[in-house]
Amino acid sequence: MKKSTTLAAFAAALLATSVAVTGAHAAGFRLPEAGAKAMGMGMAFTAQADDPSAIYYNPAGLTQLTGTNFMAGVTYARENGQTFTGKTALDNTVDEKQKNLNFFIPNMYLTRRSATTGWAYGIGVFTPFGLGQEYRDRSSSAFRNLTTKIDLKTLCVNPTIAYKIDDVLSFGFGIDYLWGAAKLSKTAPLAGPVNAYNYDLKGDGDAWGYNAGMLLKVTPELKLGLNYRSRFDLKLKGDVNFSAIDNSIDLSPAPGHQSVSVLNFGGATNYSTTGDTTLHLPATFAAGLSYAQGPVTVNLDGDWTMWSSYQSLVIKNNGPGAGSTASTPKEWKNVVALRVGGEYRVIPALALRAGYAYDPSPVPQNTLSAELPDADRNSYHLGAGYKVGPMTVDASYFYLQKKDRAVNQVVSATSPSMNGTWKGDAHLVSVDLGYKF
Repeated sequence: MKKSTTLAAFAAALLATSVAVTGAHAAGFRLPEAGAKAMGMGMAFTAQADDPSAIYYNPAGLTQLTGTNFMAGVTYARENGQTFTGKTALDNTVDEKQKNLNFFIPNMYLTRRSATTGWAYGIGVFTPFGLGQEYRDRSSSAFRNLTTKIDLKTLCVNPTIAYKIDDVLSFGFGIDYLWGAAKLSKTAPLAGPVNAYNYDLKGDGDAWGYNAGMLLKVTPELKLGLNYRSRFDLKLKGDVNFSAIDNSIDLSPAPGHQSVSVLNFGGATNYSTTGDTTLHLPATFAAGLSYAQGPVTVNLDGDWTMWSSYQSLVIKNNGPGAGSTASTPKEWKNVVALRVGGEYRVIPALALRAGYAYDPSPVPQNTLSAELPDADRNSYHLGAGYKVGPMTVDASYFYLQKKDRAVNQVVSATSPSMNGTWKGDAHLVSVDLGYKF
């Protein structure tokens, strides 16, 4: 009865996390903030992987845990709205700032290791991808033809098993179910301050993937970890709404009033239909080393993200004149982030942590867009952990510094382009609570 009650409470908590909203804190819109302990070390955790977040960072690490372990927490992110100075296709003099946004990134894990065999298993919930951008005024923003608001949420449920072959080698494997929801808003300009219509898309969907990891104890002090997470093809379906459709400007010299409303929407000023798209979310691979000597542990990771899967964004609107398939080139490239972190155990109950990561942008110059004005990033991390009996508290902070991103695209009235400089940063705080049964 006690066991079933625990599992029921865990399932209820999983449903509660599905309302979380996220923002992009690794290059592209990947979110590696799956645990406060790892975050305190710059997410250089592939070869250490010694708490329940191993389900995300390296499932083979589950064989290092004993008994039944529960861990849950959240990362709070403060995204300072990025600023752009330059010109766009709609405005030759632009000094525009996005809205400041607040995001919450949940994580939750339940693990168990058999006392008599080499098997361990568990289930994790986390948010591997997310994106949030919003511009201040959808009717006048210099980027309204590209986007005025974009929001991507994901939630991954990841049952996992691991097996310890001997004291040297362990393997882990998991199945990933990903749910996602997206919103996209933009405004089509027409003439001067007059816009043709507002466009709002909202949809959700799901996808399946898998993950696998290996942990090798090279020497008593040195471990090697490998972790692979597969690509997701997230199919999103939902509603498309055209609103505030202009009926004031005559677009044709032919007799009769030929407005956007008449020509494309049968005279309607509001029109609803359906739409769909598929997001090709990248596979990832991490390789790490962890060296422990006495109270000191030092970690080094190389973290690959195969963003070449994101070559275009194709949105199909099943509507009238404006309801055709729109394809936007992306042409993102594969990147590797370098992460380094460490932990110093002051006393058995208290650990202090620090880390650094360099995360290059996958977005090329020619396809950089207001949907995600991405840039290379430096991140600086601090953290601490404290153990009281069966309870553990981990907390961390990191400052995300985006390098200034200069954009030099060919700006014309017929192309969704820009020429100028983007600036931005973010602050993140994470707390996890763990309990060993």
